[in-house]
Amino acid sequence: MNVLDRLSVSGIIPVTAIEDAEKAVPAARALLAGGVDVMEITFRTDAAEESIRRVKRECPEICLGAGTVINMEQCRRAISLGCEFIVMPGFDREIAEYCISTGTAVTPGCVTPTEIMEALKLDLHVLKFFPAGIFGGIKALKALAGPFGDKVRFIPTGGVNAENLAEYAASKYVHAIGGTWVCASQDIKAGSFDRITALCKEAREIISEHRP
Repeated sequence: MNVLDRLSVSGIIPVTAIEDAEKAVPAARALLAGGVDVMEITFRTDAAEESIRRVKRECPEICLGAGTVINMEQCRRAISLGCEFIVMPGFDREIAEYCISTGTAVTPGCVTPTEIMEALKLDLHVLKFFPAGIFGGIKALKALAGPFGDKVRFIPTGGVNAENLAEYAASKYVHAIGGTWVCASQDIKAGSFDRITALCKEAREIISEHRP
C-alpha cells in the first residue's frame, strides 16, 4: 500500500502543531490507540523538526508527514528526517517537483481550477483544499471536481470538525480529511491524550459509517 492509499484508508489525517517535542510521542501513541496510524506534524512551531525526529524513531508504525511546508528548506529537512508525505498550504511547483524526484508523496494546496490544472501537469491527483470552510466547503469541492471528472480527489482541511465530518466523508471527491480538532494543540499541551484517543475513535466511526 502506497502512502496516498494509507491516507485514504485512514480517512482522517490529524494535523498537529506541537510546541513541546516531549509531547510528540505521547500524542502519536494516542492517535494509534484511537485507530489512526497517520500523523501530520506542521512546521508552525519551533519544535516541529525534533517532534518529527522523535515520532519517526519511536513510533515507526505511524505514516508520518510534514505539514505547512512553505519553502524548500523545510521540505528537504522533512524528507531527510524520514517524512513519508509533504503537505503544502498552497501550490509551489519547485517543492512539488522535488518531492516527485525523491519519491515522496506530496499534496499541494489547490483551491482554484488554475492550481488544479498546474498540479495535474505534474501528475498530482490528490490535492489539499485549504482552508475548506472559507473557500466554500463541500459545495466548492463538488463544483471544482466537476470539470476534472475522476482525475482529482481532495483532502479538505480547515473548518472541518465532528459536526460536519459526515458530510465531507460522504463525498466521492474526498480522499481523506485533515483535522486539527482530533489532536488539538491545547490537548497536546495539557497532556489530554485520552481525549485525543477518544476523538480519533469518534472520527474513524463517522467516516466509516458515511463513506460511499
